[in-house]
Amino acid sequence: MKNFVEELRWRGMLHDIMPGTEEQLAKEVTSAYIGFDPTADSLHIGSLVQIILLMHFQRHGHKPIALIGGATGMIGDPSGKSAERNLLDEETLAKNIAGVKSQLERFIDFSSNKENAAELVNNYDWMKNLSFLDFARDIGKHITVNYMMAKDSVKKRLSSESSVGMSFTEFTYQLVQGYDFLHLFKEKNCKLQIGGSDQWGNITTGTELVRRIAKGKAYALTCPLITKADGTKFGKTEGGNVWLDAKKTSPYKFYQFWFNAKDIDAENYIKKFTFLDKKTIDSLIAEHKEAPHLRLLQKKIGEEVTIMTHGKEAYENALKASNILFGKSTADDLKTLDEQTFLDVFEGVPQAEISKEDLENGMDIIAALNEKSRFLKSNGEARRALKENSISVNKEKVKDTTVLSTKDLIADKFILLQRGKRNYFLLQMV
Repeated sequence: MKNFVEELRWRGMLHDIMPGTEEQLAKEVTSAYIGFDPTADSLHIGSLVQIILLMHFQRHGHKPIALIGGATGMIGDPSGKSAERNLLDEETLAKNIAGVKSQLERFIDFSSNKENAAELVNNYDWMKNLSFLDFARDIGKHITVNYMMAKDSVKKRLSSESSVGMSFTEFTYQLVQGYDFLHLFKEKNCKLQIGGSDQWGNITTGTELVRRIAKGKAYALTCPLITKADGTKFGKTEGGNVWLDAKKTSPYKFYQFWFNAKDIDAENYIKKFTFLDKKTIDSLIAEHKEAPHLRLLQKKIGEEVTIMTHGKEAYENALKASNILFGKSTADDLKTLDEQTFLDVFEGVPQAEISKEDLENGMDIIAALNEKSRFLKSNGEARRALKENSISVNKEKVKDTTVLSTKDLIADKFILLQRGKRNYFLLQMV
C-alpha cells in the first residue's frame, strides 16, 4: 500500500517537502492542517485540490484539520497577489465561514469516532483576544524583518512593476499564519501544514516559530498550483469562477467544465481530481489516445468529480442535460429538468414571451413559430418547415395540426421550439 507522500508523488501533487516529513508520517498517526480562505460563502474548484489533499491524508490513516481563516480573512494573504484585497466585515465573514464549513463536511469525515476523524477550526477563535502588543512581544520578536523580506511572496510583490507596494497589514500575514501553526502544534499536536506551492514561505515561517518558541519539530508539504496548458487560469470560465455551491454553479455547468477540458489538461486532472488508481488511470489515458473524439477522459473526470461534489443524482441529471444538445434525449428527459439547468443548457438561445392565456386557449403551431415568436419569418415558411418534418416541440416532431397547451411546459415555464438539429428557440410563459 502506498503511503501518503508516494500517492501525491505519482499523481503529480507534490512540489516541496521538508526533510523528515515522510519519516514522521511513517512513525505515527499525524495531524496536518490546510487553511481555507473565507472570501466567499462558497469554495470554488481552485479549493478542490486542498480538499482532495485532506481526503488523501485521511484515507492514509492520518488526521486532517481544516482551518477556516476567520482572522486571516480580515487581512488578506499577499501570496500570488499583485494588489491588496478588500477586507471583509465580521457579518460577511460569519456568513462565508458557515458556507465553507457546510461544504467541507461533504468531503471530509468529521463525525466518526476514529482516531483520525477530521477537525474544523477557525483561527478567529484564538486570535480575537490577542492584543497587538502581546503579539509583537511574544511572536514578532522571534522572527527578523530580514527573514520575512526574503520570502518569495514578499520579494515578488515588492519588485513587481504593477505593484503599489505592500501594506504593513499584508506584510505581517506570514507571521499571523505562522502563529496559527504554532497554536495548532501546541493545542492539537499538529505537526504538518499542507498548502499550495505559493504558501511555502508562510508555512516555513510557522515551522520556524514552532522551533524557536515551542522547541518542537514541525513539517511542511506543498502541492503544485494547477495550471492549464494554454496558460489561462484554472477554475475560471468566461462566466467567472466555477463554484462548489450548486446555486452558484449548477451541476450541469460544473460537469461541463470538466467535459470541455483539453486532452492535455484532462490527463493532468484525472490524476489530481479523482481517486482512481494508477492502473485504471493509465488504462483510461491509453484508451482515450486511441479515440480522442470520444472524450473518455473528460467524461470520466466529469463523472467522478460531479458525484463527489454534488451526488449521483445531480450527476445523472447533468449528463441527461448534456445529452439534450446532442439529440440523445426525449421529451420526458426535458420535462425532468429544473428551471436553472434548463436555462444553463439553452443559454443564449433566443426567446419570446407568451401568456398563460395563450396556452390555456390552445396555441396553433403556426402562430407559435411566427406570429408569437418570429422564430420563422412567415406563416408560409412555418408551413413549409412543418411539411418537411423539420420542426420539433420539446424534442418531438410535430405536424401543422399541433396545438400547444400548458401541458407542454417544461419547468412550468418554457416550451422549446426546434428546426433541424441545432436551431433552437424558447417560448417563455409570463
